[in-house]
Amino acid sequence: MSPAPGLTATANGRHYALPGRPVVAVCIDGSAPEYFAQGLRRGLMPQLARIIQAGCQAQALCAMPSFTNPNNISIITGVSPAVHGISGNFFLNPETGAEVMMNEPDFIRAESLLAAFSQAGARVAVVTAKDKLRRMLGHGLSLDPTGKGHQGSVCFSSEKAHETTVTTHGISGVTDWLGRETPPVYSAALSEFVLAAGLRLLQRNPPHLMYLSLTDYVQHKQSPGEPEANRFYQALDEYFGAFHEAGALLGLTADHGMNDKHHPDGSPRVLYLGTLLDDWLGAGRARVILPITDPYVAHHGALGSFATIYLPPGEDALALARRLSAVAGVEYAAPRTQACDRFELPPDRVGDLVVVGTADTALGKRPEEHDLSQLDKGLRSHGGLAEQKVPFVLNAPLRPAYHQRLKQSPPRNFDLFDYLLNGTEDL
Repeated sequence: MSPAPGLTATANGRHYALPGRPVVAVCIDGSAPEYFAQGLRRGLMPQLARIIQAGCQAQALCAMPSFTNPNNISIITGVSPAVHGISGNFFLNPETGAEVMMNEPDFIRAESLLAAFSQAGARVAVVTAKDKLRRMLGHGLSLDPTGKGHQGSVCFSSEKAHETTVTTHGISGVTDWLGRETPPVYSAALSEFVLAAGLRLLQRNPPHLMYLSLTDYVQHKQSPGEPEANRFYQALDEYFGAFHEAGALLGLTADHGMNDKHHPDGSPRVLYLGTLLDDWLGAGRARVILPITDPYVAHHGALGSFATIYLPPGEDALALARRLSAVAGVEYAAPRTQACDRFELPPDRVGDLVVVGTADTALGKRPEEHDLSQLDKGLRSHGGLAEQKVPFVLNAPLRPAYHQRLKQSPPRNFDLFDYLLNGTEDL
């Protein structure tokens, strides 16, 4: 494998150095720390227990809002949304006035450390469950010109594995190569495909650096300790053990946690901000943007615990924030500047107000604007402060300075590569 270990790269002011063995970072989408805690307590994750014993474990904080896109981009850039610009899965484009998905690389304002290493000559592999992330995670990679996964970098999703081409993904025929059909998008198999592909890449011709991003289908449907969650985390555990046994330097974290947001009868517990503001300000005068919005409506019906609101001219944002703060189900409401300072967000991609729901409450627009027909087990979702805690596990001990840093304050999930590449004792 070339170039030689010790290759360095810089991204967004952080300097990174590759160790003498392959590096595998896994983002377990939606994995609240309780899933690991349940798995360990019940003896369902013996490989994770072994990995923690060999390295370290902490509870990290994800970037806000606690959604998929901003956190995956934070992890691969090492910085907050205030720097990289991805403020959600979805936003109001101030240049056009249109509400759009934020899934194109043009929206990113920071450097990817994956791209920096790829351009410096390292072989980087990115496998993501959701194709909505692929273009952003793979932006700037020097793709494999052979399409065999043996040279250069590769980037593909399990959602569209059957469509892989040399030009777009640096690899072709992934389903034939792996011996697996493309899984259904609403399945645990979508994540397991990512891990199986990552393990096969590691076994055949190890990349220097690998980033694997899963999907939160299981976590949206199953609480920690429920049967399907147990089965899924047992499967994850086997892959974690296989990466560890193969000699990879392994790091595990999540993009966000997950909480129940429904009444005892299973009906969603939702505060419809659009309806509320229609009553307060007049019909249609305020514009509610829900940054959780993405194509996967069966996960959450576009209901999460974070919203941003654009107000009509002349409205007092501070007074309205105070009024919203008194509403049941609201944990936090503040004008743009105050909220962006607290949550490290880009002000030009945030409305006049930011509202965060409580752990058990989702925020919506108006009932008629949400398709909840596919929420068959109640609503479990994320986006708020209650979903900010995530696992942070490395399979190697830390150098003294990083060990002390970990003791002093919780890491951010986007510190993962810094800890892996700069903070571990490379045994």
